[in-house]
Amino acid sequence: MEKPIVLQMGDDIRWNLQQYDDFKLKFEIRRSFSMPRPEFIQALKNKTFGEFFAIYRPYWNTGGEVGNWDEELISLLPDSCKIIASAGAGFDWVDTECLARKGVTYCNSAAACTESVADAGLWLIISTFRLFSWSALAARSGVPEQFSDVHNNLAAVTRNPNGFTLGIIGYGRIGRRIAEKAHAALNMKILYHDIVEIPSPVPAAYHKNMDTLLAEADCVLLAAPYSQKTLIDEATLSKMKKGARLVNIARGKLIDENALVSALKSGQIYSAGLDVHFDEPNVNKELIKMRNVELLSHNAGASLDSHIGFARLGMENIVSFSETGKAVSPVNAHFIEQSRL
Repeated sequence: MEKPIVLQMGDDIRWNLQQYDDFKLKFEIRRSFSMPRPEFIQALKNKTFGEFFAIYRPYWNTGGEVGNWDEELISLLPDSCKIIASAGAGFDWVDTECLARKGVTYCNSAAACTESVADAGLWLIISTFRLFSWSALAARSGVPEQFSDVHNNLAAVTRNPNGFTLGIIGYGRIGRRIAEKAHAALNMKILYHDIVEIPSPVPAAYHKNMDTLLAEADCVLLAAPYSQKTLIDEATLSKMKKGARLVNIARGKLIDENALVSALKSGQIYSAGLDVHFDEPNVNKELIKMRNVELLSHNAGASLDSHIGFARLGMENIVSFSETGKAVSPVNAHFIEQSRL
């Protein structure tokens, strides 16, 4: 029998080499490498990759040159394509409903970067209470006056997070792991908001209404997927406890950054910690100036451990789907079920 074809996007495999050798025994691997979108579209039209069964994207920073997976691309997939397994946790660049209508299961790799993102979330929480960014930049400036200013004045305007309330919006795998770390390491009280109540690994109060969480939390952390809707804008910021902190490790477009700047300037929000930004790779110039804002370069999940896990989980998803008809970490399975009704 001919082996099912897997279209691998992006770079060569660098880790999990034995697993990849076993993977190649089950599937015929064809490559698009880092093909730009126009060429990729033409290749799909020309059936260059054949009647492939799956698409495998093992690294989040390669293979994405084709841009968003929208109706234009999805409509060109052969009917033989049943699963796409991609690195990374976010999937705002993929129209998962459109894929479902095409009968294609989309799988992300959030489980592989949970620990890394949770660690970064904890760092940002601590930084919004202790203003470590202000201190770090003063030390790195090499200017004695800046060092002395922070050394003498930081203590009076910062707090320990111990005993404060953390409100998590989006209580998936990453949100729950952050809750575990914040509760165990920082002794924070946990609140969470999600579509439905979810079993929690630590004591946590469920808020069906996001507004009640915003009113109670001393620090609000975003861990929800972006679904083409801004969650934090002028109206929601005004509902937060005055002087609260805001952390975002999800997607930059969840926050109206102009509204956040205004809230920080007015004191409605005391501080913010952002791994992600509205217009990446461009960082809001007003936020850059603020000493009460911690900024990272969208690398909360960026660790070697995550990269190894992404590549491994992608293969596991494709093998599982091939053998059982079910993936390990499907994102749009519920849409596929709806499309069959």
